[in-house]
Amino acid sequence: MKHLRRCAAAPIILVLAGVVCGQNQTPLIPAGKTHEIAEHIYVIPDQRVNLVPNIGIIVGRDGVLVIDTGMGPKNAETVLGEVKKITSERIAYLTVTHFHPEHGMGAQAFPPGTTIIYPMAQKTELMAKGTDYIAMFKGFSPEIAELLKPVRIIMPNVTFAEEAEVNLGDVSARLLHWGPAHTLGDEFVFLPEKRILFGGDVVVNRFFPIMPDGDASGKNWIKMLERMEKLNPAIVVPGHGEVGDAALITKMRGYLEFVRDRVEQMKSQASTLADVEKRLEPEIRAKYKDWGNPNWIKNAIDNFYDSSAK
Repeated sequence: MKHLRRCAAAPIILVLAGVVCGQNQTPLIPAGKTHEIAEHIYVIPDQRVNLVPNIGIIVGRDGVLVIDTGMGPKNAETVLGEVKKITSERIAYLTVTHFHPEHGMGAQAFPPGTTIIYPMAQKTELMAKGTDYIAMFKGFSPEIAELLKPVRIIMPNVTFAEEAEVNLGDVSARLLHWGPAHTLGDEFVFLPEKRILFGGDVVVNRFFPIMPDGDASGKNWIKMLERMEKLNPAIVVPGHGEVGDAALITKMRGYLEFVRDRVEQMKSQASTLADVEKRLEPEIRAKYKDWGNPNWIKNAIDNFYDSSAK
């Protein structure tokens, strides 16, 4: 478990276990809930269930691009079933917004002809941490352990550094990697003609964003959100939570800037990390009282406190 120790595994386990036990729901992709958010663009909604992502399905003349798989092959099979209800076109591409088990550990269920494409940074992170994260997630509940038991880590067929284009004939998708934020290998997908953005966990709706380990970067996260805003998306599909518009990006940036500014202010007054946590966490909970998973506030405070010294 050396990778997890390097990234402060114990706090991750405690926070995630608390979230999972608190909701007492098995993280299953829902069948029969898929809806069209624009012509030939679909989302399987997370229904605000923790460890269930929003799944994207882009249908083009020359094939289908799927964004994320759900946790394990059972969930991925549900995704494949939903695609079949929508179209008879082949699944040409799969991409994953980041390496965490609920987003990409179902790739093995996809048809052999599917081209799997990730940012190089995500592939590197998957190789370094994937096995340890699967083991960690298995410890959250027997139901999650069962979902992850058959998982084989699948590497991408194609990687890219910062940007790649997937052309489905009558629709194209830009796959973008702008450095670390939630993870080292965060990716998001932008459909320029339709002005639709799939934000992965860099953008979530009424959930506190997660900085799971020392590789997360609150400072770069803010810069990334600023760049996303310049894309001027009309529809934003967050990694978790309801589909919205560009206001989701602005709200996420506003939260992170608030935490950053308050941490820097308190630190300039010689407050210790423990003091900042004690004073700031209740303030954040009160300001964002309708947001889920407040367990992650402390991690954000710690991230900005540590990075302000760099």
